[in-house]
Amino acid sequence: MSGAINYVSCGLLWVGLLAKLPDLIRHRGELSQRAINGVLAFASLCFLFGAPPSVGVINRVSGVPNLAAPLTYGSITAYSASLLILIACWRGGPSVRRTTRRWMCGYAAVLAGIAGLFALGTTPRERRTDFDTYYATTPWIAEMVVLYLVAHLTAVSVSALWSLRWGFEAEVRKRPWLRASLLTIGTGTVITAGYSISKLIAVAARWSGRDWPLLATSVPPVCAGLGALLTVAGVLLPMAGYHLSAWRDFFRLASLDAALDPVLRDRALRVDRPRSPFLWGTWRRSTILNGLHALESLFDTRLFDEVHDAELRRTGDRERAVSAAWAATISAAAQRSTQPLLEPVGAPTRFPHPRDAQALVLIADALKKSARVTRATAHVAGGAEAARPRV
Repeated sequence: MSGAINYVSCGLLWVGLLAKLPDLIRHRGELSQRAINGVLAFASLCFLFGAPPSVGVINRVSGVPNLAAPLTYGSITAYSASLLILIACWRGGPSVRRTTRRWMCGYAAVLAGIAGLFALGTTPRERRTDFDTYYATTPWIAEMVVLYLVAHLTAVSVSALWSLRWGFEAEVRKRPWLRASLLTIGTGTVITAGYSISKLIAVAARWSGRDWPLLATSVPPVCAGLGALLTVAGVLLPMAGYHLSAWRDFFRLASLDAALDPVLRDRALRVDRPRSPFLWGTWRRSTILNGLHALESLFDTRLFDEVHDAELRRTGDRERAVSAAWAATISAAAQRSTQPLLEPVGAPTRFPHPRDAQALVLIADALKKSARVTRATAHVAGGAEAARPRV
């Protein structure tokens, strides 16, 4: 892989790292946030230190022949450990802390072993692209090469197994962004395994007196580059999915926001929209929840039941019936909130109002599409002063 491709990949990873740094600052105590940033940071260092021009600069500036080799191997090892820890954190469970602690200790020992073995060995001649095979028979250096390759292969194999197995579980299929992330990571780590497998085969060939340059210098960079980019893309997919879903919800919740506008303006509950587009979805949902909380005492349970039963008979879809009933109830309560009441409204509806984004989106869709909801709302608004028994 040419140095230019390495540097472009490194730059893209730094962009992703800068995008994730605010989350790390806000949630610095969360191990998963540190693991995500670790994956991005160490992956970028793998590309940076592994580029042939960088190898020459590091060796020349440090005055130590081939110092770039253990730095690159250390970055690869730290990247592998961060990926393992990240997947373990996403998976969760009662043993997540014990599992992550064991991986940390194990790969810290690998890093110490790489440093120690390089210090014990001798590598007088600079090798920018074939260090592994050139020194495959050198005492201590051969052990260092095998150590980092086996550690890397172990990490990507376990990561691939965890992510692919989890990605095909039934519960994950309901979370498309997480499933896409896990399958992308699994694919990337399977490809990345080709890096250490081809290197190990080339090193073993050198031990038997053969030289297989294709496996030593041509296949590994391709596997490492493509695999790392896919893996990092999988790591970033949940963040991208979150922002895309938030933007989608921002537009889809517009009708519900408009229905609540009377009470939001009347009670000064609407706050200014934030400047960052990444926060618009959260802002609109928070505004809607403020409006729903203000209307809790005005929800008409009889209207809810009437619309729910009628929609359920018409469609047979219970989820759609609940959304239509809430749409009618919320719209009527919002309009009633700005009119003087001749009698107190009864107890709030027996159902707590929805709070999760998906339920609110379904209500907003019902407001836009259901003529039945529109007629029911108009009927309630037109007869606001009529004596309606309330539960």
